Amino acid sequence: MRRFTEGFYGYAVALLVCLVGVGLFLLVTPQSREEHIPKLNYSITVANFAHDVPYQVWAPAKDPAGWIPNSNKIAKGSGGAQVLYLGYATAKRQHAMFVQSDEKPAAGFADRMANSNRAVGTQQVAGQPWEQRFREDKKQRSLIRVLPEVTLVVTGTADWTELGELAAILQQRPKPTS
Repeated sequence: MRRFTEGFYGYAVALLVCLVGVGLFLLVTPQSREEHIPKLNYSITVANFAHDVPYQVWAPAKDPAGWIPNSNKIAKGSGGAQVLYLGYATAKRQHAMFVQSDEKPAAGFADRMANSNRAVGTQQVAGQPWEQRFREDKKQRSLIRVLPEVTLVVTGTADWTELGELAAILQQRPKPTS
């Protein structure tokens, strides 16, 4: 027995036992080859945000076909301003996020969300001009619209068409009565 526990034979037997164990583990472990992106409902987050801010909130009227809402949060921005984030996996499985805030200065907020302070053009979305920004190293595209009360940013790795699709379905929601 000692011959199988020492030297090369002992090493070979231990290696074989480990490989058999790994093989059995892989055989009995459930595996899925299907995509799984968690879907999160953002309606409560948008309602809570609307109660906390002094302006009418913008939100998607409906989710674009094939898109999966997968993140949402309310955070504090500069100067204590509230910031709403709604994230999506697009139909092409890229990332897109809608962000809004009344943070001042609006240009500083837009620069921070776009990770760039340089416009590369404009894009007409539902008859309204949106400023385009692009950051090459992050492959991040952003559409920005500065309104009197709020700044709207649609950003992510999605292409300009998909970002425009998200921007086009944004609608101003009525201010809730307390």
